[in-house]
Amino acid sequence: MSGPQARPVGDPVRAWRRLVDTAVLLDGFHTLKHAVRFGAEVPVAVTVDRAAALALADDLAPDVQDRLAGLLHEVPEETYRSLVARPHPTAVAALAVRPSRAAHLAALARTPRTTPVVVLDNPRNLGNAGAVIRLAAGFGATGVVTTGTLDPWHPTVVRGGAGLHFATAVERLSVADLPPGPLFALDPEGDDIRGLKLPDDAVLAFGSERSGLSAELRSRADHLLALPMRPQVSSYNLATSVAMTLYHWSAGAF
Repeated sequence: MSGPQARPVGDPVRAWRRLVDTAVLLDGFHTLKHAVRFGAEVPVAVTVDRAAALALADDLAPDVQDRLAGLLHEVPEETYRSLVARPHPTAVAALAVRPSRAAHLAALARTPRTTPVVVLDNPRNLGNAGAVIRLAAGFGATGVVTTGTLDPWHPTVVRGGAGLHFATAVERLSVADLPPGPLFALDPEGDDIRGLKLPDDAVLAFGSERSGLSAELRSRADHLLALPMRPQVSSYNLATSVAMTLYHWSAGAF
């Protein structure tokens, strides 16, 4: 094994198997990079090629290279493949401690807020949910809330979010328990979003990919907003809708 050596912390495979049922899976180099960058507690990290992973860090994430050097343990490829259900092209994986739900709920409830909260109302697609969390983190949103049965910390969501769950507050709540603030729900029957400046404390709600807003959330909305769309085009992808709306908010925030 070449390159900087990880600090000895015992058997990483044994640690993995002890923690896997309660930890957050960080699948791939970029997911681990972001998690570490935004303060995740990572008790174990493995890779098939430690030198290659650290070279990638030197190229793409020099700010966290030293921390990754202290975390990553090289394991045989067959061992790595036994630990993860979907091997990542970078052959890097780690386990992180899930952030405190109480701390996230406090962050979501805190007022006044300087950035919006994004609500996904009964989302169905794990990849879309991950992409939205990545977008929300990029725009500095206060958090992302899901309603319904989808677990926003599912491994596929975390993979789609590239580890940026640790850069914002991500929780599942009922519609009745949504964070405070004026509720703007995106709906084809709403007013054109271009005619309105979104406030910083907005709660921005988006319906599911198949059925749109639930009746419960729609009835609670303070405003219904529509994104500009060419006639006869049915809809936008969920993550695209969130991106357009957050960009509209950010453009009016300065």
